[in-house]
Amino acid sequence: MNKIYNPSRSEWDAVLKRPTKTVDDIEDTVNQIFAEVKAKGDAAVAKYTDMFDGIKLENTLATSEEIAAAEAEISEELKSAILLAKKNIEKFHAAQKTEKVEVETTSGVKCWQEKRPIQKIGLYIPGGSAPLFSTILMLAVPAAIAGCKEIILCTPPNKEGKVHPAILYTANLCGVTKVNKIGGIQAIAALTFGTETVPKVYKIFGPGNQFVTVAKQLATRHNVSIDMPAGPSELLVVADDSAKPAYVASDLLSQAEHGGDSQVILVSTSKSFLDEVEVAVEDQLSALPRKAIAEKAIENSKLIYVENNEVALGLINEYGPEHFIISTENNEFYTKGIINAGSVFIGSYTPESAGDYASGTNHTLPTNGYAKQYSGVNLDSFMKSMTFQQISEEGIKSIGPAIELMADAEGLQAHKNAVTLRLKDLS
Repeated sequence: MNKIYNPSRSEWDAVLKRPTKTVDDIEDTVNQIFAEVKAKGDAAVAKYTDMFDGIKLENTLATSEEIAAAEAEISEELKSAILLAKKNIEKFHAAQKTEKVEVETTSGVKCWQEKRPIQKIGLYIPGGSAPLFSTILMLAVPAAIAGCKEIILCTPPNKEGKVHPAILYTANLCGVTKVNKIGGIQAIAALTFGTETVPKVYKIFGPGNQFVTVAKQLATRHNVSIDMPAGPSELLVVADDSAKPAYVASDLLSQAEHGGDSQVILVSTSKSFLDEVEVAVEDQLSALPRKAIAEKAIENSKLIYVENNEVALGLINEYGPEHFIISTENNEFYTKGIINAGSVFIGSYTPESAGDYASGTNHTLPTNGYAKQYSGVNLDSFMKSMTFQQISEEGIKSIGPAIELMADAEGLQAHKNAVTLRLKDLS
């Protein structure tokens, strides 16, 4: 791993650079596929599924027979684990419900806010080297709590044209409306424009590789919203000599095995601790089935020494990690001081894996520094806030003159007249 000692603030941008491509690098490819899917629908989707996934599919919809067969393939132990995770995720997200906000701003002027579910949502679930059925729980469960009517799922097929049984089982368990065997850019395009078999949705959720991330960002140009730019996974751990090197190493590798473009970083005030973690990473890495993937991610990763907690916190907030683990003698300093992070994990017995699966928090989080301005997925992600107002005769008399003056000052006479006519009738 790359060791860096006491980088100056002027070096932070270079030190913390992500190994990801930009929109500019991928935009032409995305636009080409988008244009074809918009014009040719399912035929274009089939073309790119064959090209990228190596399978010709006449029908991309998962059938009820496939879903039933998938349930039979899942062990009872895995079903129980999924149900436990689902219960905790439901509990945490149901607690995020808020009541109607209502206030009388002026006598006779009543304003209130209510939330409504987004009617049609699309879920993108990676299914290649790691079938992320856990992400279905993270997205479909709060969507159901919010009251979304249509939940359309896209996930790439394997070389036999099948979807991992755990994905089909979990989708059915969580009330997904349709499961489509479509991956990559073509899946985002299908959800954006709609095809003969894939409904057009209003908002797209879910993580993916760099191509999927850019496709989601460009989808926003076509009257579709997205959860956030959620790209390759990343983790930053801050730890000192009070932490256990083996635990920290396991956390770093848990994210490194996601993909070669993932990034993991350890920040510490102890040089010897960095050395110990480096050794532990090598020891654990050799036993991983996804060693080759993790090794590639480790090449993009950093072990950073800084002199004190204050410098460490400043560097971490500048990075804005997707996942942030705190394992120090002064955890409270970091929990109070962190302002840019997707999700925070505190203490030696809080691995990031807990948030990925079963603690109840959501694992769909902003990456690539977007934690500075985006939240992770939550119940409100699946809802819209609508404002209402009702004004009585007393109310329009009270605020009407102010409206007239302001509209007149902006040169918007029709706005003023809409009030003036009413006030004349009441005089």
